[in-house]
Amino acid sequence: MPRPLIALPCRFAATTSALRYAAEVTARALAEAVYRAGGEPFMMHPAEPAGAAGRLARVDGLLLPGGGDLAPSTYGADTAHAEVYDVDADQDAFDLAAARHALAVGLPTLAVCRGLQVVNVALGGTLSQDMPVHHRHVVHPVTLTPDSTTARAAGTKDLDVSCYHHQAIDRPAPGLRITGTATDGIVEAVELVDPAGWFVAIQWHPEDTAATDPTQQALFDALIEAATR
Repeated sequence: MPRPLIALPCRFAATTSALRYAAEVTARALAEAVYRAGGEPFMMHPAEPAGAAGRLARVDGLLLPGGGDLAPSTYGADTAHAEVYDVDADQDAFDLAAARHALAVGLPTLAVCRGLQVVNVALGGTLSQDMPVHHRHVVHPVTLTPDSTTARAAGTKDLDVSCYHHQAIDRPAPGLRITGTATDGIVEAVELVDPAGWFVAIQWHPEDTAATDPTQQALFDALIEAATR
């Protein structure tokens, strides 16, 4: 059987070591985790948000990756905190359009870090622009709701996760339920109350340790299993 095609919207980069010009990039660890699970990572150019639905019609799943911050205006904020960084209007518009389409039609979707924040904003939630204590370069425990899709995919409700973020969900969007939290109360996983298809959104970076931690790799495995169905 052919590998299911998983769309990975690229991230804009001002410079890269291998190219002379600005580039579009994907975290190698993300692509490798998808491939290891049996999927074919498809690096999607984040352009023309109005055409996102038609372009996503040719894929079997969507992985919304981490990246820079969403513009605070996308969730109704009038000002931006000094710590907000790497905002890109084109990136925001495409990611939000892709998330709305995927969730509406039930396209199997795994949202990671910024991806979780994109989903929350796309559905009408808000973000904390800068957490009192950043979760950057840290590994910490997370507790998942036992009956959640995330816990079933990971095979456990208690796990240690690798994080790199300074923002988090402030007000969850209508239709989302919190299914995972850190010990300090930060939201680490959300799911749709009434999903049209397989969907998991997590605030941590499972790709950081997926090559050596079966619990983290299992999240990618579950995405590919859903995309295969």
